[in-house]
Amino acid sequence: MELAIKIFQFILSISILVILHELGHFLPAKWFKTKVEKFYLFFDPWFSVVKKKVGETEYGIGWLPFGGYVKIAGMVDESMDTEQLKQPAQPWEFRAKPAWQRLIIMLGGVTVNFFLAWIIYGCLSFFNGETVFDSTKEDVQMNYTNVAKAMGFEDGDKILKVDGKTQNNLDKLSLDILLSDEITVLRGGKEVTFPTNDDGKALAFRDENPKAFLTPRYPAVIDSIFNPKTAEAGLKVGDQIVAVNGKRIDYYDELQDVVKNNAGRDINVEISRAGTIQPLVLSVSKEGTLGLASFKYLEKFAETKHFNFFESVGRGFTRSIESLTYQVKQFKLVFNRKVQGYKKVGGPLAIIKNMPVDKAKDGSVSIDWTMFWSFTAMFSVWLAFLNLIPIPGLDGGHVIFTLYEMIVGKPVPQKVLENAQMVGVIFLLGLMLLIFGADIFKIFTNKL
Repeated sequence: MELAIKIFQFILSISILVILHELGHFLPAKWFKTKVEKFYLFFDPWFSVVKKKVGETEYGIGWLPFGGYVKIAGMVDESMDTEQLKQPAQPWEFRAKPAWQRLIIMLGGVTVNFFLAWIIYGCLSFFNGETVFDSTKEDVQMNYTNVAKAMGFEDGDKILKVDGKTQNNLDKLSLDILLSDEITVLRGGKEVTFPTNDDGKALAFRDENPKAFLTPRYPAVIDSIFNPKTAEAGLKVGDQIVAVNGKRIDYYDELQDVVKNNAGRDINVEISRAGTIQPLVLSVSKEGTLGLASFKYLEKFAETKHFNFFESVGRGFTRSIESLTYQVKQFKLVFNRKVQGYKKVGGPLAIIKNMPVDKAKDGSVSIDWTMFWSFTAMFSVWLAFLNLIPIPGLDGGHVIFTLYEMIVGKPVPQKVLENAQMVGVIFLLGLMLLIFGADIFKIFTNKL
């Protein structure tokens, strides 16, 4: 059931993005009286799932879920249908239109994608507000794992700046550090600035969650117990574990480490309850867990900010730019020879696996609509950026050729356009096959 919901969310999100992107091309094309022969969700080589012709345009759904397209008469596109281009240009064809009109048609898709992200982020800020974990609300200590220490951190460091900028939001701090060149901390009463070591970043990317190297430290006060055996042993919600096997426990991360090292064994714990210390014996699972959690302390750092309509409009724009900026910056990790972030890059199958769902206490699974729309907004602004890359076959390739014509005063030769489009399509198909192949390989090697 969970997998089905994730697949449904992915298809729904992609369908929304593709339809609106292609609508961004379709509407200005119709406005400039350009003939649109096809409007398709997904691709339809050889056959389509469903199709219907309305007026001069055939609308349909293809069987190959790699995106979608509008086929505009008189345009060199991914269909590589060049027969029509051998005839004299007709007034209703794309190639007969002024360069500025063709530029608007080509930029329509990415424009819609960006505005869609802006609208979604604005609506999320207006209706839900934004909850951030503000590290300045408490004098919080950080748990620096071995990964963090490999980057250059030391126990007791208080993070002041990342690449010269302050970041109080704990949700973004880890990612900022992974993308950073240097960190400024308060160490032993003095400000110390050190370069973030790529060896430590490489270690972070070997973990399932690369951002888990940095977490706030908080007492081991239990607020949830999932394992009946742990509850039967006498542990209660509200208890604070202060020692395990005679070793003092000050923080929850220390408890996690000790429990993991005693997988499959019984441990002697001391708990603080109503001001008194009591001994208990707890059984650790073979996986190294007790079946409990301690999260409510983090609520001290939580702050929800609400926005009125006009504030949410500005905030929606800012969040769109922030989302795009973070994604572009991650290229430095993807192509870093030490970090090898490309190993964490996934295709559609990896995205489906990581689609968010809402899990209830009774085990039922449903769509987390807030996370769904956040993902759709993020993906929308990312698609806008990717489509602007000047590769033939993408909108950016058409834009470059059109700008060249506007600057030089004459169009790019038709044969050059056709050959460039062919190279671009082959490149993009090869890239998609590589991405899908990598996903399939990870499935068979249990790395997805």
